[in-house]
Amino acid sequence: MAAEENVAEHALTAGEYIGHHLTHLRTGHQSGVIDFSVFNMDSIFWSVLLGVVGLFVMWRVARSVTSGVPGRMQAAVEILLEMVDTQARGIVHNAQSRKFVGPLALTVFVWVFLMNSMDFLPVDLFHMILETTGLDQTIPYFRVVPTADLSMTLGMSCSVLLVCLYYNIKIKGMGGWAHEMVTAPFGTSKNPLFALILGVLNLGMQLIEFTAKTVSHGMRLFGNMYAGELVFMLIALMGAVGFGSATGIALWLGHVLAGTGWAIFHILIVALQAFIFMMLTLVYVGQAHDHH
Repeated sequence: MAAEENVAEHALTAGEYIGHHLTHLRTGHQSGVIDFSVFNMDSIFWSVLLGVVGLFVMWRVARSVTSGVPGRMQAAVEILLEMVDTQARGIVHNAQSRKFVGPLALTVFVWVFLMNSMDFLPVDLFHMILETTGLDQTIPYFRVVPTADLSMTLGMSCSVLLVCLYYNIKIKGMGGWAHEMVTAPFGTSKNPLFALILGVLNLGMQLIEFTAKTVSHGMRLFGNMYAGELVFMLIALMGAVGFGSATGIALWLGHVLAGTGWAIFHILIVALQAFIFMMLTLVYVGQAHDHH
């Protein structure tokens, strides 16, 4: 967001500044290959913390529910619950499944919304805190938007995939789901050779569908939040020129106006992306209940 930058003080170029702010605090050095021993500790820290905060807030509201005129927090939560329940009823028609899927959708929305909302904090806030307290040597990198981390969003989408696989087996049975995997969407044939060919094609299409849904589910959230974070950094750089010239003053004013406008617009993005991620979760779980 709108934040003053100390590029000149640390002699950072614009590229170095952006690169520094886009680097995660990792458990080890990450090479150019996939390394599952490396963890982004900042994303893990904030996602767990915000998950606990979300659970605590919902727990406090549930404990303080009254049958009379609700307070503002209770009213907001009731509206949220009604929205999620309406969407779940319209997509997942199995009442027994909704006992788990409804709370899951609510958790997904609240959790993703809170993680997205970290993008409203000033870009340099925590970096300045670390420098002021002398912790910047111990914690040289620190990102605060977990959903701008691809490993986090793909991790959540893979979790949704596991839920979908569970309901495929629970609703259709292992045999029924296996039969569906080799007979949909192209059907089958009484001819053994054609049946084998169609079975291979059907299985390939099913695997592609599961993979595409999972990857797109995580990539959509990541792409929007990563782009929003990058725009905030570019806007912050506009205010780093200083007041030594008319150009610097103009850029600082542009930095304030652009930062304010983008922050207001980003409110819609934060809420919309949380809603979309929740809706896709419901849609994919609902599809797991459908027989083909």
